[in-house]
Amino acid sequence: MIVDVPISVLDRSPVRRGRGAAQAIRDTVEFAREIEALGYHRFWVSEHHGVPGVAGSAPAVLASAVASATTRIRVGSGGVMLPNHRPLVVAEQFGILASLFPGRIDLGLGRSVGFTEGVRRALGQDKDAAHGFDAQVRELMSFFRGDYPGMHAVPVEGQSVPIFLLATGAGAALAAELGLPLVIAPARGERAMIDAITRYRANFRSDAADPRVVVSTAVAVASTAEKARRLLVPEAWSTVYSRSHGVFPPLSPAEEILALPMTDRERHRLDEVLAGQISGTPGEVAARLADLVAATGADEVLVSTSTYDPAERVESFAALARLADLPAGHPVSVGA
Repeated sequence: MIVDVPISVLDRSPVRRGRGAAQAIRDTVEFAREIEALGYHRFWVSEHHGVPGVAGSAPAVLASAVASATTRIRVGSGGVMLPNHRPLVVAEQFGILASLFPGRIDLGLGRSVGFTEGVRRALGQDKDAAHGFDAQVRELMSFFRGDYPGMHAVPVEGQSVPIFLLATGAGAALAAELGLPLVIAPARGERAMIDAITRYRANFRSDAADPRVVVSTAVAVASTAEKARRLLVPEAWSTVYSRSHGVFPPLSPAEEILALPMTDRERHRLDEVLAGQISGTPGEVAARLADLVAATGADEVLVSTSTYDPAERVESFAALARLADLPAGHPVSVGA
């Protein structure tokens, strides 16, 4: 066993060139079945709007489809972007999910707003909408507790739905203040992530729970380091392209991407993104994951890997499951 913590999966429903967004949604549901069979702890979907390369736009709907297609794995959001919604509506959506799939539903929350002005306008928000995130989270929690003034949310009150906060901006500080689990990725480097985790644990306030840190990263396992790195190239390039052009495009084959006439800046950014992810042979990945968990004290690892070829992604996750000695086919534990 490489790490003695649960390993979970985040799937953003990536669009692959030539397959389309509708197929991406169907791919997510099929991928969830495969991930459950491999023994992973939970399967989360995401929320993106107006992004050509990402089809997952309605996490509550997609989570319902995933939960219906599986039997044991925990299902949730990574996450619902709360500034886009009224807290009551989100609470009701996940209260219904918890009613249909008791003991299996998680609610991850983020503060991001629409990627472009057009998307924000369509959502009825502006770029400052995230400023109300803290109050929205508190309001949403009050519906589950049953102490929102003047009404009772149905079927929400009393439902056991673990709430996680994604660490964007001040997310780590708010998670500590509210005593909620933290989901964090090394977007600004591992040192910055570790510092945020340290502050989260130091400032954590709860008599009913302990600090819980879920570290999210991309992981690719293959027979050679070069093959593993190539698995990560399509999504890494789409990320680099989005920074320069404002559009996250569908995933393309790694060979085509590496043959592109990139600028020095684009090449540097691509190398930078790939360097922040974990890839390699089984032995190399085992060592790097163990180092990551040791450095962060992570209670769980959330793997967010997309490849151009869906079959290659499953092969990589199967290799990671073997490394982690996951209990394939066994029931998952209930709760966060």
